[in-house]
Amino acid sequence: MPEWTRYLVPVFLAGQGLLVYWMAGSEHPPAPPALSQFPAAWSGWTELREDPIDPDVANTLRADRLLSRSYVNRAQEPVGFLVAWFGSQRAGASQPHSPKVCLPASGWTPESTGEIGIATAAGVVPVNRYVVANRGERAVVLYWYQTAHHALAGEWASKLWIVADAVRYRRTDTALVRIVVESTSANAEGYDRATRTAAMFARDVYPVLVRQLPR
Repeated sequence: MPEWTRYLVPVFLAGQGLLVYWMAGSEHPPAPPALSQFPAAWSGWTELREDPIDPDVANTLRADRLLSRSYVNRAQEPVGFLVAWFGSQRAGASQPHSPKVCLPASGWTPESTGEIGIATAAGVVPVNRYVVANRGERAVVLYWYQTAHHALAGEWASKLWIVADAVRYRRTDTALVRIVVESTSANAEGYDRATRTAAMFARDVYPVLVRQLPR
């Protein structure tokens, strides 16, 4: 990789921050979503429990609204569900933390990464798929970024759309959506089963999610 490309990231981020800051002078952030009122049941999924977020983690996330719960389906397969909503990203002060950074910082090591598409009633939603390990535990993680107009897997794509939305809609709100399913075995069969469960949850929760977030 050419040496000059090392400077593209900080230059881009600085330019993005300045542009969003300038556009946000007339920004119209939406009212925060009532994530605490997120439905307890839909499409065969039922709330299992609330999963309180550690105060230190919450301070690091700096989200304006947080939802952290576990749900279970009729087959009694539990799923961890996290939504971190940010009302404004003016000057980059409050932005979603990529699980690519947060998971390793929490002791989870990525074993494989990639992107898959989830077929929903609103179309195919691109999501990131991670297989992660922490000592004897393994899990499949799906995550994406949700705005009022887009579902995005890529971190760079989400940053570009922040600028576009600031210009067009005068808003920069976005949500990080993360789904976690533990794998019952450390092999391809276990990961495939966990992926299927996570994908089913993503498919079923997507229309519920977009109804809860500001439009």
